[in-house]
Amino acid sequence: MAAIVLDGKALARDIEAALAVRVRAIKEKSGGTAPILATILVGNDPSSATYVKMKGNACQRVGLGSRRVALAQATTTDELLNEIRNLNADPHVHGILLQHPVPSHIDERQCFDRIAPDKDVDGVTALGFGRMAMGVPAYGSATPAGIMRLLSHYGIAISGKHAVVIGRSPILGKPIAMMLLNANATVTICHSKTRGLCDVVRSADIIVGAVGRAQFIKGSWVQDGAVIVDAGYHAGGVGDIELSGVIDRCYAYTPVPGGVGPMTIAMLMTQTVEAAERAEPSN
Repeated sequence: MAAIVLDGKALARDIEAALAVRVRAIKEKSGGTAPILATILVGNDPSSATYVKMKGNACQRVGLGSRRVALAQATTTDELLNEIRNLNADPHVHGILLQHPVPSHIDERQCFDRIAPDKDVDGVTALGFGRMAMGVPAYGSATPAGIMRLLSHYGIAISGKHAVVIGRSPILGKPIAMMLLNANATVTICHSKTRGLCDVVRSADIIVGAVGRAQFIKGSWVQDGAVIVDAGYHAGGVGDIELSGVIDRCYAYTPVPGGVGPMTIAMLMTQTVEAAERAEPSN
């Protein structure tokens, strides 16, 4: 039996179509005013600029307003905090995204945590992470939230399964581990320095590659029938997992590209629309 392809591109397209209907309803109630997602880009990193442009294009597709705040490479932490403070206070802005990474001289964590919780649609604040981990309503980090939506859509069983997450970043590895745990998986968090990593991976029913190294997780480490979620993307169109060595043996997998990536933006749009709906006076 052929493996199930967890097609994030197709699902993201369906999500955006549904969001466009919800945005039209919001605009009808507000006299034509569209909810706004504000993106902050600090510096001149070309990859970050591309990601911000992609998010702006997604806003356009679903009917959201997009406000881009571009700041110089030399911007200080205090200057960035002030920009975030202004966006927090703007009632027309419903979501705020600070593009990661910022220049190294800026205190990124302090700036993330300045974003108001009700506008933290990218799920990057420490408060939002803590609420999510405790099972309290919060906007989940966009990529992990997209992974969970993808698994749910394709009916992938999580409860009682052993999930191994390779990666421990605060916006991917750690939050997806907590989301899987909240969905009743038994979760093991690993990283590049984990001893005997191949044996840990081999015990997994669900594998999440989030280590940020091209094909770091070998296909030979994966047991037959596992579910593979590859959250990496590297030059040459490969992810963190050596998919070629396991596609014919796994139960389901996310393609690279076209798996996790589109779901990140789809969840960012979803959570911005949710924030706008919650901000409506009638709510």
